[in-house]
Amino acid sequence: MEYKQKNTVVPRFNEANGFYTTKARSELMAKIKGKNTKPEIVLRKALWKEGIRYRLNVAKLPGKPDIVIEKNKIVVFVDGEFWHGYKWEEKKAKIKANREFWIKKIERNIERDISNRVKLSLMGYTVLHFWEHEVKKDLNACVQIILSYTR
Repeated sequence: MEYKQKNTVVPRFNEANGFYTTKARSELMAKIKGKNTKPEIVLRKALWKEGIRYRLNVAKLPGKPDIVIEKNKIVVFVDGEFWHGYKWEEKKAKIKANREFWIKKIERNIERDISNRVKLSLMGYTVLHFWEHEVKKDLNACVQIILSYTR
């Protein structure tokens, strides 16, 4: 069974399409990491300490999950609030600059995340998802949730 959905089209972010960003903003955005973020590293270290062994960003799996525990067929995503649409309906109204681009961009990210989770579930994986703030606020609870699926 294959999962299909209609995808939001995100315009290219460039001046030709009417989008503009300052040099300072561009430099700031370039520093944002896609993997090995602080919350991911903290969660990985806590899992390692508990004896859980895992793989990182496995490219053969949809969405390249942040943590893959092959032994138990568990994948873990640690997502940033802005990029993955935490409380999206609230936050969407607050975007001021380049709204057309950012709203489509984040909504496409949300669609892609849902699609990847469904695909992983169909492959037999247990999909766990944590927001960065959850890992920062209560690391132990996140670790305990993962451990409960390894037993």
